This record gives sequence, structure tokens and C-alpha cells, in this order.
Amino acid sequence: MSKVNELLHHWLLKSVSEKAFAWLEQKQAQIASGAAERVFFTAFSAVPRYLGKQDLQLTFQDLEAAEGVIPGWYPGRWSVDQAGRTLLLLALPHDDEGYVRVSFGEGAPTLDKLFSTADMGELVVLYQSLPLLPHPELHRHRAAEGIRSNMSNVFQAIALRNPYPADYLDNAAWNQMVLKAVFVGSPLHLIWGLDRRANPELARMLADYAHERWAAKRSVTPELWRPVGRFADSAIITDLEKVLANGDIHEQEAAALACAESPLPQAQELLSRYPDLQSSIQKGNLTWSSFSRDACGELR
Repeated sequence: MSKVNELLHHWLLKSVSEKAFAWLEQKQAQIASGAAERVFFTAFSAVPRYLGKQDLQLTFQDLEAAEGVIPGWYPGRWSVDQAGRTLLLLALPHDDEGYVRVSFGEGAPTLDKLFSTADMGELVVLYQSLPLLPHPELHRHRAAEGIRSNMSNVFQAIALRNPYPADYLDNAAWNQMVLKAVFVGSPLHLIWGLDRRANPELARMLADYAHERWAAKRSVTPELWRPVGRFADSAIITDLEKVLANGDIHEQEAAALACAESPLPQAQELLSRYPDLQSSIQKGNLTWSSFSRDACGELR
């Protein structure tokens, strides 16, 4: 984890004043050396006041460095206060098993207290930082809480641009997260590991959701079909046939991509009825990456 600390320090050093950086370093050192728990809580709360809330000034090389340390870590949308608070979290003493040490005296572990008392901005930092903590597998229950949150910023902090869910959640929790992302309108292409974690049960859940929307005369996001194609059965291919026949261009592209990923002959036969789309896929001009860029406006 020292490399994570090193990167965060480097980014903050070029993004905040010397005075603000010195304050943060002092608090880090105090916390790491076992200062009273109140020192941590007071500092964690005060970070925006001392560092500000402006965006980190990150280069493409900075983002590559983050990806190199933890695949899927994307701090491109982080602010300086989020980076500073993450450094304070990483300074908390841990025991040999990776648990944040219980506070001095009796009471709940520090991290438990922080999650229970945090405001929305602090919760965003906590969920963003889960993959950076020592022994991140210990915090699956925290990730599940973030998925259930009714605060959109908190849900997105764990669901989008965050490698934690794909690396540590079981299929049940993962599937619920993806379905909720569809339900609340979050862009699925920002869910890291979406293609890797696609599974038959998720495909069925998404197809059922599409039927519910259609029954209510509502549309569905074309991205819904991205995790479906490899696991499409005959019923789902019938759904894709409907989308190809009646959908707009983006819906048709998504359905065509889903068909292209299906091993079933009837999916390939269906795709062959749309030679322009089939040709674009075969030539590599139409991919899920290009679809996300063109239909959804951004990749990361």
C-alpha cells in the first residue's frame, strides 16, 4: 500500500498549497503513531477546510500509474479533499489481520464509527477508498451497504469507476448492483469488470427488467444488453429480435453486439439479417467501447 500513499502524496503536492500539505502530513504522522481517536475524526472532518475541494490535477501518466498499482483504480474524478481523506484513512493503525485497530479505550472500531457517523461527502470517500485499504476483502459488507444506499452519489462511489465490486462481491450482490444501476440510470460502461462478471442469472434478471419496462410502455437503456449476449437463451434472442426490428439506431447496435457475442446459431442467423451492423462488428468498427463513446458520451 506504500505505492498508493506515494501516488496520493505526489498528486496532492502539485494540487494544494505547501501550508495545506504540511498540515495533512502532520495529521498523518500523528494518526499513524497512535494519536487519540478524536485527532483522526477532527482531522478527517477538517480536510476540505484546509485543502479545499478543487479537482486533483492528474495527467494521463498519473492515471496509468494508478491503474498499474490497482487495476481498475480510476481517481480521474477525485478532488483534493477526497485524496487527503483517503491518506488519513490509510494512516489508521491496523492489526496483523488488516482490521483497523479498535479505538483507545472501549468502543466500536474506528472505521465502524466513521461509517455510522459520516455525511454524504465522507461516505463517498469511504466507498471510493475500499479497494485501497489493507485486506480489502474484509469490507464486503460495507460495499453491500453502499449498494443499498438511497443517496445516488454514495451508490455511484461504489458502483462506478471502482474495482472493488468486481473483485470482491459475490454474484448475488454484484447482480443486484448492476440491476440497480440500470434502474437508477447509471451508465453501465462505468462499472469496472462488467464484462468479466457477466453471468447467466444477471442476463435473466436484466431481460426480466426489460419486459417489465416494455409492459409499462417504457424504454430501456441499450446498455442493458451488454452483459446479456453471451448467456442469451432462445427467449432473450426473441427479445433481441424485437429490439433490432423496432429500436432506434443505438438500441439496434446494442442488440447486434449482444447477438455477436452469443454462441447460439439462431443469434448469428438473426445478426445476418442486418448485414450493415454485422459488417461493422466484424471489421471492429462497432464494439462496446465505441458504442459507449458514441451512445453514452464518455468512456471513463
